[in-house]
Amino acid sequence: MDYPASCLPELVESAARDALSPLAFLEQVLTGELERKDERRVTTMLKLSGLPTGKTLEDFDWSFQPRADRRQLDALATCAYLREKTNVLFLGPPGVGKSHLAVALGVKAIKNGFSVTHFVLDDLMHALRADAATPPARLRAKRYFNSALLIIDEIGFRPLDRVEANLFFRLISARYERGSIILTSNKHVRDWPGIFAGDEILTTAILDRLLHHVTVVHIDGQSYRLRELGALLKAPPPTPSAGGAPTST
Repeated sequence: MDYPASCLPELVESAARDALSPLAFLEQVLTGELERKDERRVTTMLKLSGLPTGKTLEDFDWSFQPRADRRQLDALATCAYLREKTNVLFLGPPGVGKSHLAVALGVKAIKNGFSVTHFVLDDLMHALRADAATPPARLRAKRYFNSALLIIDEIGFRPLDRVEANLFFRLISARYERGSIILTSNKHVRDWPGIFAGDEILTTAILDRLLHHVTVVHIDGQSYRLRELGALLKAPPPTPSAGGAPTST
C-alpha cells in the first residue's frame, strides 16, 4: 500500500474520535489510497499529453466571451463525445478562446480516464513527416494514432504543401470512427481547400471523415490578446523623473 505511514497516526486518531468501526476505518484508508493513485495517474497523463498548463474550463473568462455557448461546452465536458468517437471543431477568429477551450476539454478527458495527445499543427506535421515511411502496423503505436483524443490546434495559419496534406489525410483516415479529434481553426470549412494544397478533392475527403460525426463550436467576439493590448495602450505614460527622464518600473 502506498499510503504514507506518517498519515496513519492521524487517521487512527480521527477514527477513534469518530468512533469508526474497523470496517469503516479500512474503507477510509482504501478510499484515500485510490484518490492518491488517481491523482498520480492524472499528473502523469497530463505530462504525456503535451497539453499546455493553466487552461481549464473553470478559469475560462465566460463574461468576456458571452457568445461562447457554455451549455454546449458543459455537455462536451461530460466526455460523452469521446465514448461515441465524435469529433469537435472549434471555429472563430484568432484570440477568442478556441485553444483554451480545446485544451480544457483535454484536461477533462484525462480526468475522466481517457488518453489525450495535443499538437499545434506545425509540430504535428513535423512528426508526420518524420514517420512518413513508417509501416501502418507500426504507426498504430504512435500517440497521435492511438490516443482516445487527439487535439490539433491552429489549423489555417499556413497552407500545407501536397505531401503534408496527404499525410494529414492518412492520419484522419486512420482515426476515423476509432478515436475523437478536436480541431481549432480560424478559417471556415469552406476555405479549407486553401489550407490543403488547394486540392478540393482531398479537402472533401478530409472533411467527409471529420464532419461525419462532429460537434461544431462557433465562437465570435473580441480577441483576448487585443484586449490586453488595448489596456496597455490606454495606460498612462510613465512619470518623468526629476532629471527629465521617464522612470521605469
